Amino acid sequence: MQKIPELVTSIKEAAQLTGLTEDTIRYYEKIGLLPYADRKKNGHRVYSREQIHSILFLTRLKATGMTIAEMKKFQEMTSSGDETIPGRLSLLEEHNRNIQNEIARLSEIQKIIEFKIQNFREIFENPSGTNCTETSKEE
Repeated sequence: MQKIPELVTSIKEAAQLTGLTEDTIRYYEKIGLLPYADRKKNGHRVYSREQIHSILFLTRLKATGMTIAEMKKFQEMTSSGDETIPGRLSLLEEHNRNIQNEIARLSEIQKIIEFKIQNFREIFENPSGTNCTETSKEE
């Protein structure tokens, strides 16, 4: 993970650090997923290291299938203080279960694909052998 400066002095830099586009950061601010960034006298956005870490966490939640509405709920709870920790914990535990279920589902799909790959390798290495349509596994 790259080192994040104490102060990020532009939306362009924030985008580079988080992997989001500048437009996505603006959109997230507009819908309330992110608080509006502080501004310099010239109007340019300024982000703290903590804000960048928060954005990075949101990108991980999104990458693992959490909806914007769920992320917004999590952010709202975070902004409300420590009394919301049980709710945040519950939301993250549910999300973690969803991730585990998705990993299991993808693992099953991967097994089928690996079977097909092996089947095609065998056919390629022995073209006079079996027909690929006859040796298919569950599809």
